[in-house]
Amino acid sequence: MPLIRDFGFAPGRLPPGPRNTLADLPGVTVGHHTIRSGGHNTGVTVILPRPDIFFHKCIAAAAVINGYGKTAGLVQLQELGQLETPIALTNTLNVGLVSDALVQYTADACAARGVPLRSVNPVVGECNDSVLNNIVERVVGRQQVFDAIAAASSDFAQGCVGAGTGMICHELKGGIGSASRLVGAGGRTFTVGVLALCNHGRLEELNILGCRPGEAIRARQAARPRGEDAGSCILVLGTDLPLSSRQLGRVTRRCAVGLARVGSYWGHGSGDIAIGFTTAHDLSGDDPVIRDRPCLREDCLEPAFQAAAEAAEEAVLNALAAAVPTVGYDGTLCHALCEYRDLLRPAPVPQQ
Repeated sequence: MPLIRDFGFAPGRLPPGPRNTLADLPGVTVGHHTIRSGGHNTGVTVILPRPDIFFHKCIAAAAVINGYGKTAGLVQLQELGQLETPIALTNTLNVGLVSDALVQYTADACAARGVPLRSVNPVVGECNDSVLNNIVERVVGRQQVFDAIAAASSDFAQGCVGAGTGMICHELKGGIGSASRLVGAGGRTFTVGVLALCNHGRLEELNILGCRPGEAIRARQAARPRGEDAGSCILVLGTDLPLSSRQLGRVTRRCAVGLARVGSYWGHGSGDIAIGFTTAHDLSGDDPVIRDRPCLREDCLEPAFQAAAEAAEEAVLNALAAAVPTVGYDGTLCHALCEYRDLLRPAPVPQQ
């Protein structure tokens, strides 16, 4: 599985974590269920901030960059500033079925503890994979979500896997990408990680650290330009920085900078949404009425802003780099960035 650094590009200035993924956050795992059969290229990806998220909720936030999307759960997440289920990513028409699966997953967890469940707010993000997947058959359901949760690990695949199996990014094969950055605050080191589900962008706008291969790729393909930035990108940002929901929202919005650096201008038909969580605090039901939690000073957020931008940029580029050519259910072939590696020339690094 090649990533963008294997192509000779090293985005950003901040150091990445040891895995350079969202799972550099302690306790965070990611799982996929991938479907490649019967005319389907689709699946589901789940992000678990902690294994018992309903009983130990996370502070959360969301940023709607362009609202052409069909997500579930963002209204309550933004109102209360907390996350109480895994975050699931899938295709557009499967949001309801995946949401139902998260409800059942939570109901089962409560039953195992003898805790009655009266309400839960499942969070699901989506992109539309209907070019390569027979989306109307809605083949992602309860068992597929359960399988993805069971497979969740700190070491997870990127590219054409899970929810990213049928996605297209900058008119090349897209999918799942992830990256992380380390930042310092108060004499301690913290992690900011991003996982991106990439299904957006125009080929001519693709920008890989100053390398603009779109026109050369288009000429080799002898294909006509699409003419619009359509599709979607869901970005999930996680951190262990001690932040309020409002502060986390500020950091999460900076994921949009990463999208822009790679060349997206968030077109009319692109649902670009960022969801953020922090594992720094445990919002359990045993909290006192008046809570006392550490919180980063406001003017110390700057490194986190930079980390969010850099991690989002590299996550999108990793989705492109890890993807492989894919044939859709109707015979449509989607080419991948790896086929045009000879056209990718990193810009020279200025001498110090």
